[in-house]
Amino acid sequence: MPKFISRDMDLWAYQRGVTLDFSRPGKPTDNAFIEAFNSKLRSECLNAHWFMTQEDACEKIEDWLRY
Repeated sequence: MPKFISRDMDLWAYQRGVTLDFSRPGKPTDNAFIEAFNSKLRSECLNAHWFMTQEDACEKIEDWLRY
């Protein structure tokens, strides 16, 4: 349920000193940098690999970031 996920996410962020900031619904241009990054991550990394475990995914994504 989204309500519980939001609560848990808020608690996680608070405990770690992370400030959550959300773009307005339907306004991806509010943060064009992250939108461009997400697009490149998906097309160049996520769509190009199969991930067998979470550790495998972390390793492949880290390799992609370094590349």
